[in-house]
Amino acid sequence: MQDELPDLMTKHIASLRDRARPVWIFAYGSLIWDPEFFSTDAEAALLHGYHRSFCLYSYDYRGSPARPGLVLGLDRGGSCWGLVFRLPPEAIDDVWQREMTGRRVYEMRLLPVRTRQVTLNAFTFTVLRDCPDYAGRVDLDEAAKMILCAEGRRGTCREYFDNTLRHLDQLGLVDRPLRRLAQRIEALAVLEKAHGYL
Repeated sequence: MQDELPDLMTKHIASLRDRARPVWIFAYGSLIWDPEFFSTDAEAALLHGYHRSFCLYSYDYRGSPARPGLVLGLDRGGSCWGLVFRLPPEAIDDVWQREMTGRRVYEMRLLPVRTRQVTLNAFTFTVLRDCPDYAGRVDLDEAAKMILCAEGRRGTCREYFDNTLRHLDQLGLVDRPLRRLAQRIEALAVLEKAHGYL
């Protein structure tokens, strides 16, 4: 597992605090349903060039070293529907503290996203493929088993998955790979309940 890294905000990101314009943040996973920051506005948006993927091991929040969980990252290729939040500039500290401190698994990048009305530049959290926590493309059955079985200090991996899928459904944002994964998780849960399969 990767050592803890200094929680140093880059000068470019820190400078956002001092500008008059709002900061746009693209949310694709738990930021949708547990943002932990104040937003003045939010709407559906499409990001091209990256897709939502359970491609990161979680050894703490949603898993353990003995039984890692899987959490979401934006991985290269495809596209992804999510929410874009408009934040006051001072909220950048809360965003950085949540997503970029501790184990470094994301790069905070400014990328164009398309709402139903306009294209705007929003900060995104794209996965670092060279970080030790990067799981890559995990087999469907293996991913379902990890999500069903893992638990960390912020709760179970299954809760994280279910919350994400439920909120995407409520927003009318279709994610077919997550829907297929949900079906496999449910099938494994039935086997486990009936036969102690896992």
